[in-house]
Amino acid sequence: MEILTRRLDDLGPRTVFDLCRLRQDVFVVEQECAYPDLDDRDLEPATRHVLLLDAGRLVGSARVLDDGGEQRVGRVVCHPDVRGTGASAVLMRAAVEAATTASPGQDVVLGAQSPLVGWYATFGFVPDGPEYLEDGIPHTPMRRVGAGASAS
Repeated sequence: MEILTRRLDDLGPRTVFDLCRLRQDVFVVEQECAYPDLDDRDLEPATRHVLLLDAGRLVGSARVLDDGGEQRVGRVVCHPDVRGTGASAVLMRAAVEAATTASPGQDVVLGAQSPLVGWYATFGFVPDGPEYLEDGIPHTPMRRVGAGASAS
């Protein structure tokens, strides 16, 4: 497995296609969430795309956004072929590293699908607010407090 972290403009057209296809196949088709995946945040200069490749094939991705005073991890997705292999943990560690490297000391936040709260906790995230529905799926806001910061 190989990890690449890049801005969208630094990805080749085929990689962008594969990235969009993976997110569409999982979020829109498999999870039946009709939502605007192409929300312009992919294009922001500070956005980093963390890609997980297996023998050159895109099998996972996550998006790291600069939300001002914090970094946001989202669009975390793995291809069904690699689920249960530990690939998602490799991807998530790389996403957290990309977020903390971009802005050392800032908190990292995410909206976890609620059944995965325990899994995200293994990366240092804790629930940070009430559960909410997004696209009909229960989510829980989570936060990983940055180094040198204290929880509020």
